[in-house]
Amino acid sequence: MARLEINSVSKAFGAARPADGLSLAVEPGEIVAVFGPSGSGKTVLLRMIAGMFEPDDGDITVGGRSVVGAPPERRGIGMAFQNFALFPHMTARDNIASGLRAGGNEVASRVAAISKLLKIEHVLGHTPRELSNGQKQRTALARALIGNPDVLLLDDPLRNVDAKLRYEMRLELPNLLRRGTAAVLYVTQDYREAMAIADRIAVLIDGRLAQVATPADIYAQPASVAIARLFGDPTINLAEVSPVAEHGMLSAMVAGARMRVGAADGLASLGACWLGVRPEDLVVSSASADDAIPARILAITPMHEKAVLLLRLADGTEWLAALPPDAPQGAADDGVFVRFAPDAAMLFDRATGLRIGPSHRLKAA
Repeated sequence: MARLEINSVSKAFGAARPADGLSLAVEPGEIVAVFGPSGSGKTVLLRMIAGMFEPDDGDITVGGRSVVGAPPERRGIGMAFQNFALFPHMTARDNIASGLRAGGNEVASRVAAISKLLKIEHVLGHTPRELSNGQKQRTALARALIGNPDVLLLDDPLRNVDAKLRYEMRLELPNLLRRGTAAVLYVTQDYREAMAIADRIAVLIDGRLAQVATPADIYAQPASVAIARLFGDPTINLAEVSPVAEHGMLSAMVAGARMRVGAADGLASLGACWLGVRPEDLVVSSASADDAIPARILAITPMHEKAVLLLRLADGTEWLAALPPDAPQGAADDGVFVRFAPDAAMLFDRATGLRIGPSHRLKAA
């Protein structure tokens, strides 16, 4: 068992800086998802750990031993690439076994076991050109897993598989990975995948780690408005507000209605803020009230497990509400009223985008 530590690692390519003082630790048996938009530096980070790039500054250790400068094959690291990187002249069986030093029956039994887990035992005799993209991806994953590495790096391993298999693998892959003791770094651009698979999520934006926390905490307590926008479908609703403290509560005008937005907890009146409310935390009804925002339904989109309403608030702002399919929804052009609980509100500083005050939110989706 070995702990992976990334200590103040930086990397630049000309003016581009895809890694800027990154520090992260991954424990043996832990799965940490590195999540962020395209171009945020995720793959560069993996390649520095694997030894394809060397950091300009900082250190990378595995089990307390620095691997900077060590050749890739001596780092105790397994990696599944996004582009598969399979040997074209080898069968799937030989590709999987290519990283093993043992021979004979031991290799055969290990290849058989891992290929059965990944549901590719029927294509072991095929070369890469005879495999589908999903089969290529699982072959690359099997090759990375079979050697029981100290550290396992997975670069968006489910990106090229079909939707059904992707859903199944989100359920099965965490159990598969936790059977070993490897420290797992899992890169993905899919926030659902990160939340389903990882013990913790490291949000990478512009080469910097913006937040590292459990999936529930990332969703319920995003450190910034940028992170809040990355998680959730539909995305978080935002409005510009200037909250004031009244009787121990913060309240703010939202589209002409005064709404409670959380406990004051010693906070004085605030300046310009972003108010964020998740679509699933909105309650839409036909009943008027003092703590309800007048709105009009522009469109309704059924999405199987929920219905998404596009709403235009009284001031012209457009918000989204996600309602259970059996909830009363109304019809397009209906006038409605929108409410949310104070503990569902998030406040972010308008200038910096950073979260303000303690978390008042009680649950995560």
